[in-house]
Amino acid sequence: MAAAELASGKGLSIHERKAWAEDGFFFRPAAFSPPELAALREAAEIVVRAAEAAVPESDERYAIDGNRYVEVRIHGVPATVQLEHEAASGTLRVIEPFHRLHPAFERLVDDPRIVDPMRELVGADRVALFTDKLNLKRPREGSRFDWHQDSPYWAHFCAHLDRLPNVLFALDDADLGNGCFRLIAGSHRRGMLPGRAGEGVLGPLFTRLDQFDERDAVAAELPAGSLVFFSPHSVHGSLPNRSERARRALVLTYQPPDLRLFKVERVRNAGC
Repeated sequence: MAAAELASGKGLSIHERKAWAEDGFFFRPAAFSPPELAALREAAEIVVRAAEAAVPESDERYAIDGNRYVEVRIHGVPATVQLEHEAASGTLRVIEPFHRLHPAFERLVDDPRIVDPMRELVGADRVALFTDKLNLKRPREGSRFDWHQDSPYWAHFCAHLDRLPNVLFALDDADLGNGCFRLIAGSHRRGMLPGRAGEGVLGPLFTRLDQFDERDAVAAELPAGSLVFFSPHSVHGSLPNRSERARRALVLTYQPPDLRLFKVERVRNAGC
């Protein structure tokens, strides 16, 4: 796709449509400029500092299968913080949702480079945000994300699972060394796959290893500012970050218009 088309946020190229149908994902490398990227990185760290300050003040803490969560309010806005797994660690792993926590993120939700492709992927002239999260993957501390699909997480909430495409925005250069995002090509074609029943409370949300071939894994080794559009049925995950480099990423999920957010009782139409 030409640079001018990317800047204006036009729809999908023939190559992207084919990749979406066959693989369940496609990449748009370096879709955002260095100044835009710098502003979003700054916004992310402002939000992280606010979340770190809010965590000690919260009494709403719980753990599920070793995953530690804290419910916080950041500038009056509720969010869920997930901490790294080690009991002594105070390092933040995930903040969800994030779009209301900084004006730069609110603007990103409406950016045509994201919204215009999403209109085609959702199959609607207009779209709304479904959910969003900030993954942090701090140097030497960022833990792995086991193979999973997103659709099982949302199956209890909505019936339009096939119309919930995701986009990952890479805030940092990503490669296998710092635990980059990985996807199983073609795994979306069978819809929602069986989970790992009997492996704790969250086990059923992780994909059984006999349901896909790990040799089909594609690493999203991409420069900062890149976008990865991927199906809610695509099996994906990542390895730990063992490097001295951060591997931060924003993940946004869209849906048909006028439908409420996943964790918040409000509607956030996008790009209108």
